[in-house]
Amino acid sequence: MISNQILQTTVDGLKEISRVDLCVIDAEGKVVAKTFDSVAECTADALVFIDSPADSQVVNGYQFFKVVEDGNLEYIILAKGTSDDVFMLGKLAAFQIQSLLIAYKERFDKDNFIKNLLLDNLLLVDIYNRAKKLHIATEVRRVVFIIESDRERVNAALDSVRNLYGAKSRDFITAVDEKNVIVVKELALNEGYDEMFQEAEAMKDAVAQDGEDIHVALGTIVGEIKEVSRSYKEAKMALDVGRIFFDDRDIIAYSSLGIGRLIYQLPIPLCKMFIREIFDGRSPDDFDEETLTTINKFFENSLNVSETSRQLYIHRNTLVYRLDKLQKSTGLDIRVFEDAITFKIALMVVKYMKYMETLDY
Repeated sequence: MISNQILQTTVDGLKEISRVDLCVIDAEGKVVAKTFDSVAECTADALVFIDSPADSQVVNGYQFFKVVEDGNLEYIILAKGTSDDVFMLGKLAAFQIQSLLIAYKERFDKDNFIKNLLLDNLLLVDIYNRAKKLHIATEVRRVVFIIESDRERVNAALDSVRNLYGAKSRDFITAVDEKNVIVVKELALNEGYDEMFQEAEAMKDAVAQDGEDIHVALGTIVGEIKEVSRSYKEAKMALDVGRIFFDDRDIIAYSSLGIGRLIYQLPIPLCKMFIREIFDGRSPDDFDEETLTTINKFFENSLNVSETSRQLYIHRNTLVYRLDKLQKSTGLDIRVFEDAITFKIALMVVKYMKYMETLDY
């Protein structure tokens, strides 16, 4: 259904051009838009006209027109006056509103299709049949973005992104929950992930207000419409994994998650068993702040002792002493590549377990 605001804007525009007063009444006899005040005197005639078989009629100085879509009466148009010019304007107004109905219905159908496509609610044959009916290309490159916004602002975020891409865009912008805006973006043949990161930046800037912390995640680029749901699931995972392991990033791609996406799919009991075996019942939380800072900086510098000691403003021998101390307490020498991998994974597993504890089940 068209919003009353759109209908009011339409009749105001036609009145400004033609100087003819118009009124729109819905199928239940309720006035939804008007350009004059004395509408009450003709609503009774409109109700009679609704039940008549006529498509148009002149009654008491007003011309009445029906707007029908798919065999259902949607609106009655009233044009004030009985001249041929008023008749033509009334027909034009009815045609304009019918065209708006068709456009909004198509937009709703497409939005409904995209939501079901993202959520994997369609059979493969239905995907292609409905895409064909809705004139949606099936073999073009697409990628799914998820823009995380405040629950109270999801509608404003939707409008901001729609304004960014305009009405004629071949991209689809929707929401399947109360917090996230989803963009199914169509790519040109020469576009890749670099261009998509630029798109993500533009989306973030369009949605952010007053320094608001906005996160954008994207899945992998897919070549067929049946794979769009996979790109959506990847973007969802990127958003979750980003919260756990990459909380300093505003934009996160599924392709950049690395081992984080593997850890994210591990069952919690297996994680607990792994940590228990690695640290012999202890937890990395038991390490003091100095030790944790040393470990993280050592990993950041690719196990380079000299560069790590320089950035920590400590003597090389002091760093070696700290690493030796860590080896004695854990049995892991993180200067050795295999031990370093084990330790790094263990730290990430602990971070993942902490995050899962904060979720409500």
